[in-house]
Amino acid sequence: MSPGGFPGLQHRWRVALRAAVGSTPMHSRLRILFERYYQKDSYFTMPTSDLPNIDDFTPIVQKHFRIEEVTWGDSRQKFLVRYRGELIRDSAEAYDALSAELKKYKTTVLFREQDGQHIILLVKGLIEPQPSNPWINLGLFLATLLSMLYVGAANVFEGTSAEFYGNILANLASGFPYAGSLLAILLAHEFGHYLAGRYHKIAVTLPYFIPLPLLGGFGTLGAAIRLKEPPKNKRVLLDIGIAGPLAGLVVAIPIVLVGLSNSELGTLPDVAILEGNSILYLVAKYITLGEWLPMPVSFDGVHPFLYWAKYLITGLPVPIGGQDVLLSPMAWAGWAGLLVTAINLIPTGQLDGGHTLYSLIGDKVSKSRPYILTLLLLMGLMYSGWWLWALLIYFLGRNHAEPYDQITPLDPNRKAMAVFTLIIFILVFIPVPLRMIGIAGAGF
Repeated sequence: MSPGGFPGLQHRWRVALRAAVGSTPMHSRLRILFERYYQKDSYFTMPTSDLPNIDDFTPIVQKHFRIEEVTWGDSRQKFLVRYRGELIRDSAEAYDALSAELKKYKTTVLFREQDGQHIILLVKGLIEPQPSNPWINLGLFLATLLSMLYVGAANVFEGTSAEFYGNILANLASGFPYAGSLLAILLAHEFGHYLAGRYHKIAVTLPYFIPLPLLGGFGTLGAAIRLKEPPKNKRVLLDIGIAGPLAGLVVAIPIVLVGLSNSELGTLPDVAILEGNSILYLVAKYITLGEWLPMPVSFDGVHPFLYWAKYLITGLPVPIGGQDVLLSPMAWAGWAGLLVTAINLIPTGQLDGGHTLYSLIGDKVSKSRPYILTLLLLMGLMYSGWWLWALLIYFLGRNHAEPYDQITPLDPNRKAMAVFTLIIFILVFIPVPLRMIGIAGAGF
């Protein structure tokens, strides 16, 4: 059996694992299609005819808003009218009331804040979510299930490739402990988002799973769920954003603990694939196996705390000859679930962590992006996969979710939950997800 993997794993995983980020389950991005509907303050294309009478709007707005300045829109500015001033009632209540009153005019209400002033933008048109085809979701789910069964079965099969493929349907059953465990985590994650969206009456798709039946991967690139309309405010955005990783973690932790309890300890050989460690994963191994793993042959005079702090961050020195856990398929799936959660919670862009941080600090989140990218680039010196993530975040993570109402802040309970979620990110983040020892690359 192979330390840090399935039986015989070190002989079967492909060289592609060196860039494991390419086969790491991707974050379940909440694909809020703001670019389709609007950019910054240009939201909808204003028709040149059949516009409501602007005078109809002002008496309605004045019920909730002390107007200090009015700007009429035109075809260049893309809004009907912009009011500057101050809300005279609770912003969440004001938005609900105002948007309900203006719905009959087919007009969208946007709350913004600039230089300490409240702004109400009225934009012609409403986002009307279109129905999606659930058969696509079902087809992708079944394909991903087969893909994960294949990967799970291939990694525990002890015979030759010809023997495996010669009776592949019977052999696929051995992949259920792995595939069932990881799918349970991904399903919990995606339906956490889905149910939170439905609770807040936001149109949301079912999860789209992404199969990837390559050995050396996880059998999937994860799943994605798409909001068909923007969230109402930061409270709704936070609820939807954190529901996924928290639900996934609730399932992943028991799977990790049960999987580790069914795993064995062994000596780390010169050829192996080591899974990375987070604080939570190190603690889980200690709880179930009674040791901090992988345990080196000697600390070479270094204090154990300093040794583990360095190993957690860098994955070095490699403890060849020491004790390590020989992961069962369920334990491997649980570890992958923790990695999914960690990647999701990176606090930037359209990632769940980005939604969380934006909900907490608003537009200031853009100032944190260069620091996060720099940190990922530095971590890429120890694990090159982070360079790809830095590239993806640089090009695809520039925008954050923009709710209709950007004035309403988080309430105290949600602020606490946002901080708690960011602490979880620190606990589950794996600085060096995978490290290979003495592997020049061998196919299955």
